[in-house]
Amino acid sequence: MVEDLAKKVAGKDVSIVFTEGWDPRVMGAAVRLKKGNVVRPILLGEHEQVNACATENGFDITGIEVIAPSEYPDIDKMAVRMVELRRGRLDMEAARQALTQTNYFGTMLVEMGKADGLLGGATYSTADTVRPALQLVKTAPGQSLVSSAFLMEKGDDHCLMGDCAINRDPNPDELVEIAIQTAATARAFGIEPKVALLSYSSFGSATGHCVAKMSEAAIRLKRMPLDFDVDGEMQFDCAVSPEVAALKAPESKVAGHANTFIFPNLSSGNIGYKIAARLGGWEAIGPVLQGLNAPINDLSRGANEEEIYKMAVVTAAQKALGI
Repeated sequence: MVEDLAKKVAGKDVSIVFTEGWDPRVMGAAVRLKKGNVVRPILLGEHEQVNACATENGFDITGIEVIAPSEYPDIDKMAVRMVELRRGRLDMEAARQALTQTNYFGTMLVEMGKADGLLGGATYSTADTVRPALQLVKTAPGQSLVSSAFLMEKGDDHCLMGDCAINRDPNPDELVEIAIQTAATARAFGIEPKVALLSYSSFGSATGHCVAKMSEAAIRLKRMPLDFDVDGEMQFDCAVSPEVAALKAPESKVAGHANTFIFPNLSSGNIGYKIAARLGGWEAIGPVLQGLNAPINDLSRGANEEEIYKMAVVTAAQKALGI
């Protein structure tokens, strides 16, 4: 699926800024992206550090733009814009200091239209990638929160899992928005969403806070004029097994056939996708951030070069194809 996306975005001159341009995993992915004319990579970092990485690892970065925040000619203009965006929460001195960090600097490149998207997190935490995006790029019109989804692949099988990286304990209103965002991401990837709101209960077979909020979110979603199927709350086996679904939810259009899974909290979501990846043999691509006003995505700090390449393709597709 990602290679199909790469073909679609190739040659469209989508520029992606990488906040850790000195990291050999990032650099290797950038070289591959440049060579295939998939995206136009921009590596952030001091020139000596970036060049040293290229030399040590045998990378030819000829033609790849490298920007050192300390040498950026428009840094004052960027700082002024950052102060405006933060609406008095920091002054020029604080803005200049923040812009010495490549996560803030790279986000401002996107906000000012100098880059189409951003990919970070090879060494930064998720919070360090998401915080600048929320403060500077902000949420897209009509969106009230940012969530995440993982595209899971195993052979020809695909599914979406959300939210596994951002929202710790979403309430019913937030779960509704996460479900709608994740369904839209699924459809953008060519997956017709059948959305299951997961819990340790199937349609009232148990009680508890988690059950109640997932059931309430499902009720609210069903009242909306949606163009995809959604149901819940349900256990995971009910969501994916036709045999179990026939016993627990015989009337459901989703149970037994779900491909878009909404978890009740960050703990279960993060554990769930990693179990699928580590024990189930599924490849996890993401987290794909949803709800932002520009394509900005986070990496796992354990990501390898291949995973970074694929996330860069997804980030470019968000810009070029409207994913």
